[in-house]
Amino acid sequence: MAVNPYINNFYAANEQKLIDDLSIEFVKFYGIDCLYLPRTVINEDKMLHEDSRPVFSEVVTIEMYVKNVEGFQGDGDFLSKFGLQIRDSMTLSVSITRCKEELGETRRPMEGDLIYFPLNRKMFELSFVEHESTFYQNGALQFYDLKVELFEYSNETFATGEPIIDNLFDGLQTTTPALKDGVMTSPIDELGKFDPIADNEIIQDFANGILDFSEIDPYSKDGSW
Repeated sequence: MAVNPYINNFYAANEQKLIDDLSIEFVKFYGIDCLYLPRTVINEDKMLHEDSRPVFSEVVTIEMYVKNVEGFQGDGDFLSKFGLQIRDSMTLSVSITRCKEELGETRRPMEGDLIYFPLNRKMFELSFVEHESTFYQNGALQFYDLKVELFEYSNETFATGEPIIDNLFDGLQTTTPALKDGVMTSPIDELGKFDPIADNEIIQDFANGILDFSEIDPYSKDGSW
């Protein structure tokens, strides 16, 4: 037998709108303004489905609620053979309606986007978006739960026009910026300009002396390379 067509808890549009408005108000009361940076893919690797040099040229401010109450999640800080590792993570809740207002109707938060968290002045990378964190209250969804991890900088290009974002990783940059009119050009490696103790050229010259393709290949058909 079908549900009641006159009084049904999951098709009450007015109640859904009320809960959504209350959700937005709740985050505005108890949340924090975060800077959200959508990722722009420029040179996608069709095989690995990734971009080695993504561009972040846009930044929007969205209020988010921090769901962690006892500190950051993740592995925390520890020493490894690669040095000090900081593996902080957390969960942020953001209104779906507010995301549509700031990012557009057709775009949701995507894995790979970045969030600047002002409390510790750190950048976090979005690793997973849970869109059913609150399970269909009155038949609708109100929140995204954003699982974020501490961002590891790898020469990404920041050109948002926001100084606090664009200058955040200046001390770690090892390649020249290659963004012109919103289009990524071929990056020019000039590691020595940024790192005075870099020895890439020395290693390359040494490798050139080792690789010798003039010797006879015993495994080839004609005995040559």
